[in-house]
This record gives sequence, structure tokens and C-alpha cells, in this order.
Amino acid sequence: MKTNRNLLREWIAAATLALIAAQPLQAMAADGLVTVRQMTPEVAYKAARAALESCRAKGYSVGVAVVDRAGVAQVFLRDRFGGAHTVSTAINKAWTSASFRQSTLALAVETQPGKPMSGIRALPRVIAAGGGLPIEAAGAVVGAIGVSGAPGGEADEACAKAGIEAILADIEL
Repeated sequence: MKTNRNLLREWIAAATLALIAAQPLQAMAADGLVTVRQMTPEVAYKAARAALESCRAKGYSVGVAVVDRAGVAQVFLRDRFGGAHTVSTAINKAWTSASFRQSTLALAVETQPGKPMSGIRALPRVIAAGGGLPIEAAGAVVGAIGVSGAPGGEADEACAKAGIEAILADIEL
């Protein structure tokens, strides 16, 4: 006949074994989730503002968009004389850069007619022209910036770079 003391010992042993056996299951469940980092609206605004100011200092009136890692717009700024086209173009440059995780200037080169990736240009929203850059923190893309309205993709990209440089200290890990 088992005493209460023996039953308690058996129950504690069984509970301990159950907890030990459940550990791998809990670890596997944690593998089903992903943790991501995102820019705050304040940091996204700071990048957009710096890019706009960089272009303005060069005499360019542009539109600047900052998107999150999924390509969803966080901030858009248009200078007072930025063309109407700069709104959708800057947003789509940023979206393209976030989506393909590269600069739109590099994508423009890789998607030229006759190249293996030329079909990418036919996808909706893809802008294969300079001015879109991914924003990275600790090796991961956390968003992208797009600039439209300067005279050429290289000039747009230079302003986008200024926007990223303005927030590097804010997004370092």
C-alpha cells in the first residue's frame, strides 16, 4: 500500500518528467515566430527630411518616401515645387527597393532589355530607375527610402543616401 508520502514523490517525479519532455515542444513553438525590427515614425521622418534637405540644397524640388520593410509607406514629404509625379514615383521607388532588397539603380542595370531579369520591369509598382535605397540595421532590411524629382536617378539616389546617413546612429544595434 502506497503512503501519501510515496504518492507525492511519484507525482513530483511525473511532473518533473513532463516539464522536461515539454521543453523541446516549447522551443519548437518559439521557432514558429519571427521577431523583426521596424523604424519608428520619428526615424522615418528624420530620414525623409534629411533627403529632402539634401536635394533642396542642390536646387532640386523632390518628393521623398520612406517605407517599412514590407513596403508600406510610413512617411511622404513633397517639396513645394515637387511635381505631381513625385508622389507615386517616390513611394514606388521605396517599395521596389524594400521588395527586392537592393537599390533601384542597381535593379535598373540588372533588368535592362535582354538581361535574364528584364521581366521584373513589367511587374506592377516596380520602378527600375535610381532613387530607391534599402535601409539596413544589423544586416537586415528595416525599410527603404525613395526620392523622385531630381534630374536623374543618380541625383535622386544621392539625396536618398543623405537621408539614410542622417539616421544611421538611430538604427545601429
